[in-house]
Amino acid sequence: MIPRGITSRIVLAFVGLGLALLVAVSASLFLVLRDAHQTETESSLGNQVVLIEAAVFLHQPAAVGQGQIQQALSDYSGPIVDDGGYIIILGPKGATRYVVGNPSSMDVPAAPTGSAPPKIDTFKATDGQRYISIEPNTSGTRGFTLYVAVPDRSSQRALNDLSRALIIVVIVLLLVGIPIAWLLSRSMTGPMRRLAQAAADLPTRSGELEPLPVEGPTEVKALTERFNVMARELGTTRHEETQMLANLRHDLRTPLTSIAGFAEAIADGTASGDRATAAARTIAEESQRLERLVGELGVVERLREGAAALRPEKLDATDLLVDATARFEAQAAAQGVSLEVSGGAPGEPELAFTGDRLAAERILGNLVVNALSVLPKGGHVWLRAAQLQVPGRPMGISISVTDDGPGFPPGTTEKVFERFYRADPSRSGSGSGLGLAIVRELARAHGGDAWAENVAPHGARVSVLMPIVPTVPDEGGKGAAGTRQ
Repeated sequence: MIPRGITSRIVLAFVGLGLALLVAVSASLFLVLRDAHQTETESSLGNQVVLIEAAVFLHQPAAVGQGQIQQALSDYSGPIVDDGGYIIILGPKGATRYVVGNPSSMDVPAAPTGSAPPKIDTFKATDGQRYISIEPNTSGTRGFTLYVAVPDRSSQRALNDLSRALIIVVIVLLLVGIPIAWLLSRSMTGPMRRLAQAAADLPTRSGELEPLPVEGPTEVKALTERFNVMARELGTTRHEETQMLANLRHDLRTPLTSIAGFAEAIADGTASGDRATAAARTIAEESQRLERLVGELGVVERLREGAAALRPEKLDATDLLVDATARFEAQAAAQGVSLEVSGGAPGEPELAFTGDRLAAERILGNLVVNALSVLPKGGHVWLRAAQLQVPGRPMGISISVTDDGPGFPPGTTEKVFERFYRADPSRSGSGSGLGLAIVRELARAHGGDAWAENVAPHGARVSVLMPIVPTVPDEGGKGAAGTRQ
């Protein structure tokens, strides 16, 4: 079973790597040491065979007795016999003539090989013991075959040498591996513990969160950076929610107070006749204001789904401007404000784009209402659509609403897109405080954007870029927005 903790997994990985390395090194060393010991045994055995050949065959007269040969073999074969080996001498016709040691566990060698080169071989006897044998050529043995064999103990000697070397290897692995595993584990678990603790504190922390230090491996650094971004966005969201709730309380208190006051006046008879009619009209207007606020809060909730909430279809910008003018013509006439539309002229390219119809109508509606809310009698509102190419963005359609009102206060053309932002906090009106917020967020849900500017000599313009084909905006393209109330 794989351990759950990172430290345990790192230790397990190092143990596994150490064992694999130990096995590989041991196997390699064993083969090298065994071959070295085997070569050493063969060399030593070869030297002893040369001595035996010289003593038995070269220094003895041609006609020598069997006792003399046996004596010579006994004198020079002591190291071989003491090591568990043996010597066999075959006559020129292949018959066994002399035997020293105990060769009973092997087959008798073949007949003399003549002048062939010396033969060195290893074999396993019938009792399982491995031997190293040498069979020199018969040119120096007067036709006799000399066969010498000793036990092959190279593997055992290699294991003995290896066991001493392995102790050193294990000590080195422990001295090097344990500190490395500890440092590696600490470099990962330290930042991750901080991450876990910070994540656990998020639900109970208020205010701006202190960013965590970005340290550790690359993956941990990336995770810490993303956590810091998330914590910062969470802090911003909490601040916006707090501000939104405060503004909602403010925006709800005025209409509710009016509704309650006038309703009580009608109920107790304080307001009667024309005063009762005016009170009822005020109640209806404040109720409509609350209804608009609830409706726009519903749009904000829908915007959380982003592009997934859109129902794209082919739209004509000029037709949308004409429809918006028709919807607000009566309200504009009642205020003494004129509405003018400037769309595509005959022969110009069609001002068509793909977008959500309800979203596009909401954008235009909010922009027109925003303009009408600040215009006195005799004011003008211009609705215009045109093709627009913004650097770094695909071709789109620009929809703008311009008025000749007081314009935006200096330095507020970006702040007006923050939710519930008011250039003059003491101002109150029929707006919900979310108009331009919804405009920008709906535009960005399509992959577009919205911006505000003042125009000379006086007035303001709010423009919206709608891509011809909607694109999914990145996370950095989302921004808080507000209203011009």
